[in-house]
Amino acid sequence: MVGSIEEMGRNYSNGSIQNCNGLEEKLDEFRCLLRKADGDPLRIVGVGAGAWGSVFAALLQDNYGQYREKVQIRIWRRPGRAVDRTTAEHLFEVINSREDVLRRLIRRCAYLKYVEARLGDRTLYADEILKDGFCLNMINTPLCPLKVVTNLQEAVWDADIVVNGLPSTETREVFEEISHYWKERITVPIIISLAKGIEAALDPVPHIITPTQMINRATGVPMEKILYLGGPNIASEIYNKEYANARICGAEKWRKPLAKFLRQPHFIVWDNSDLVTHEVMGGLKNVYAIGAGMVAALTNESATSKSVYFAHCTSEMIFITHLLAEEPEKLAGPLLADTYVTLLKGRNAWYGQMLAKGELSLDMGDSISGKGMIQGVSAVEAFYELLSQSSLNVLHPEGNKPVAPVELCPILKTLYKILISREQSSQAILKALRDENLNDPRERIEIAQTHAFYKPSLLGQP
Repeated sequence: MVGSIEEMGRNYSNGSIQNCNGLEEKLDEFRCLLRKADGDPLRIVGVGAGAWGSVFAALLQDNYGQYREKVQIRIWRRPGRAVDRTTAEHLFEVINSREDVLRRLIRRCAYLKYVEARLGDRTLYADEILKDGFCLNMINTPLCPLKVVTNLQEAVWDADIVVNGLPSTETREVFEEISHYWKERITVPIIISLAKGIEAALDPVPHIITPTQMINRATGVPMEKILYLGGPNIASEIYNKEYANARICGAEKWRKPLAKFLRQPHFIVWDNSDLVTHEVMGGLKNVYAIGAGMVAALTNESATSKSVYFAHCTSEMIFITHLLAEEPEKLAGPLLADTYVTLLKGRNAWYGQMLAKGELSLDMGDSISGKGMIQGVSAVEAFYELLSQSSLNVLHPEGNKPVAPVELCPILKTLYKILISREQSSQAILKALRDENLNDPRERIEIAQTHAFYKPSLLGQP
């Protein structure tokens, strides 16, 4: 499938350290838990090849790929997406700037095709470059080469672990197709979902549908075998072995062994039982990241404006957690950490910046070449739609009358008017931020903490 570690052309100076950490022992332990027989490899399949999905598969390949008889790692993506000439030229520059990558491609006799593609004499395809270790949304971070499958049935039919690296907007459709290939299975696989984003459903009562719930409904795989893996982290930093965190959420039977299986010296994996709320929060932070990018661009990176925005957006998020969680204080740490890293260095913040600078327009859609799906856009619409429902009314502290929760979320309302209804320009985010009638963020947090706002129906619970 892939050459030896040396042939991959990367610097594996920490290989001895990894062996000392008992990689093979961890693999054997997890295989035993799944009752894998000798000679029957553990089959791990990534579905979707965006930045996070590709890095996650490459991380596993990097770690365990040397044990070929015990584990098989591959990734599925749709075939046939051509790489444009600008991307090919940039890819060629990245290759030439990395001696290890250059040597790897020359050894694999792949270098010439990138030269030809740069000159326009050859068409490169996304699935093809992924086989050589490049993700379209992360060209500057060469990955280890991956085994790429473009036939979905071939990819998933016998998988032991399926990693959902699809955007939330595509998860339902793809897993409905996958369900057809699992009809004859005696046992169902473990599914780890990396997707961030939600859908809004209004009947029979307003509630949130998350990617893990979409997968459960599409495939019939029980929720105890579906887990969510979230931040705070940045995909490229993880692959470059910078310190990173993740949190795997779900049933104890699988989340604790998976946390151990995935953990590395530079990649610390915590575990938590509260799957749905963490998953929803993973989508919510993308909403406010777009606004953060707008504020940064419109104020020339003003530290004060950005900090004031952070205070307001986190107070809204804390208010929303009190609607979603019975014990919201348990979410404070991961919520703030994941929000902060996304505001600092995430594609949603980048998207907000580009919109405010006029370098992107809303008419271009929310799937951007070189960045992938901007999940915050659909999340803005979903959260606004849900929180504007009168059946979820809360008591407004000033007028002492019931109002829809969105009325206490002025930043969310403004983002909806900019991105979805398009009533206002990006400048509106500054007007909202500097409105003299805008309450101190502390007051919104106090309201949330002193009122019983918990709405279990929002998460589809009785």
